[in-house]
Amino acid sequence: QVQLVESGGDLVQAGGSLRLSCVASGGIFRLNDMGWYRQAPAKQRELVAFITSGGQTNYGEAGKGRFSISRDNAKNTVYLQMNSLKPEDTAVYYCYARQWGRGYWGQGTQVTVSS
Repeated sequence: QVQLVESGGDLVQAGGSLRLSCVASGGIFRLNDMGWYRQAPAKQRELVAFITSGGQTNYGEAGKGRFSISRDNAKNTVYLQMNSLKPEDTAVYYCYARQWGRGYWGQGTQVTVSS
């Protein structure tokens, strides 16, 4: 069982930056593939960024160009650095972990970008 706790969501002006954090407990973090997804009101959840246990990264359309995912295995934490934020980035951002074929979700952190 993996538990995920996100933090770092906030209200920010367009053009600003935020760094989201997700701390994992349970299991062996360094073996987890980790990701960030987001869901805006009345929209489907979409991939923002993903990082494998080996450090390979993959970005969804939502995360290409302005966002960067990283991980610190010593801290059991995955980060999402978001730059040049736009109002359309407003959403609940969810942390995701995949361990031994099972997926786990955090409860989400709200990011609101004002114009």
